[in-house]
Amino acid sequence: MKKRPLGLVAIVLYKSFAALLLMVTSIALLLTLKNYQTLEAFSENYVLEGKSMIIDSLLKKVIHLNPRTLAFSGIGTGIYAIVTTIEAIGLWYEKRWAHVLVLGLVGISIPPEIYELIQGISPIKMFIFVLNLAVFGYLLRNFPKHQTTARSH
Repeated sequence: MKKRPLGLVAIVLYKSFAALLLMVTSIALLLTLKNYQTLEAFSENYVLEGKSMIIDSLLKKVIHLNPRTLAFSGIGTGIYAIVTTIEAIGLWYEKRWAHVLVLGLVGISIPPEIYELIQGISPIKMFIFVLNLAVFGYLLRNFPKHQTTARSH
């Protein structure tokens, strides 16, 4: 088995975790859409106790979303999960196109992340921003060279 650089392995693990999280989110949004009326009735009839304030708050936010917004969000998140999985697989096999894809997608996300940090700094926003900068920097520094194969006739 080919030994991969530790930085690349870390990025593949990060991308794999992100893909899993995105897929779970997509499935949850689409299940919410499918069971929208049941969830709405549940939120109106079931009073959650004080120890479950986070669940209650999240449930209220989801119930107030338009079903079209839920569908769009669920499908969009699912597509992004698939793209992130493809990125991780391509990076694992050290494909040049995967480096380009990740550099492009991470590069595009940096300006909105800066905007979000200007709006209000939080530990999670800062962590994701620094992590994405590290991924971008690592892949830029370690961009695979174009390999030409010499053929002998």
